[in-house]
Amino acid sequence: MGNSYLLGCPEGGEARLMDAVSKVDAAMCKIRDAGKIKARDRIAVLAALNLAFDSVAAPTSSPSTPTPAAPASSNAPQLAGGQLMDPETLRSLLQRLDAVLGDDGQLL
Repeated sequence: MGNSYLLGCPEGGEARLMDAVSKVDAAMCKIRDAGKIKARDRIAVLAALNLAFDSVAAPTSSPSTPTPAAPASSNAPQLAGGQLMDPETLRSLLQRLDAVLGDDGQLL
């Protein structure tokens, strides 16, 4: 989202790091572009959760099987794999994050 960071990685891991950077940047930009959340830290948390959810769900699907895309007209938040997150699950997740953040303020 326009920021640069100095990162390190194991020798030979540059391509994997750049792939990870691309995925995180794309996930963050998608959330930002949806227009509902403006704070970078909140966007980063949601992007991290989406990517983590996708990576946990990934072993159950075949790498050659494409993930179906959500309908273009859908306004529901999407997980990184294109799956729709129902509003109640999102609300519950945000409440749990707010409770963990405590004195740092509410996530949304």
